[in-house]
Amino acid sequence: MEYSVIIIDDHPLFSRGLSQLIETQKSYKVVGMAKNRIEAIEMLNEIKPKLAIVDLNLGQEDGLELIKDILVTQPSTKVLVLSMHDERFYAERALKAGAKGYIMKEEAETQVINAIQTVMNGEIYLSENERKRIKELSKNDKSGENAEPFDLISMLSDRQLQIFTLIGKGLGTVEIANKLNLSIKTIDTHKENIKLKLHCGSSAELRQMAIEWTAKAYTG
Repeated sequence: MEYSVIIIDDHPLFSRGLSQLIETQKSYKVVGMAKNRIEAIEMLNEIKPKLAIVDLNLGQEDGLELIKDILVTQPSTKVLVLSMHDERFYAERALKAGAKGYIMKEEAETQVINAIQTVMNGEIYLSENERKRIKELSKNDKSGENAEPFDLISMLSDRQLQIFTLIGKGLGTVEIANKLNLSIKTIDTHKENIKLKLHCGSSAELRQMAIEWTAKAYTG
């Protein structure tokens, strides 16, 4: 049996390299490559692939929302995230969005193939380190006043994390509102809730934390 695969990544050179790697496996055939949501949805409707490999960093678009869109469009398509984003901050969210696995781009080629095969076998793929981390988090309460600052980020909703990341990239309230098609008042409300969750006493403290976190979250 041959499994059809599409790759959704806004770096064509990377997509071509990944395609060549995948096709070293006789059971897999890359049938399309998309750079954004529109191309991806069109491809899903036309091809109905067995597997979609998705990067979360798609320029102006939100990869977590794209995962949900993929599964609405083609519920039978399995989604594997292959991303530069640090798994500590995004793997669990990707699984909640509907992905069946998460692997970072820095992993060895053999691990990428292993992740693909694991997902196509109907199992969840996470690195051993991420499995241990999630298990450890389930044992410990990270929401209290004694929690490490970056541990508290797991308490943010997907929208709040999106806004927090944009703050870390240097965007102001008006820019974030325009980018997300939300009102300035809505963004301000989210920012206040983020400050409360992260125990930030001021907007300046929130901005500094966001800058430091964004630098850690992007490892590629």
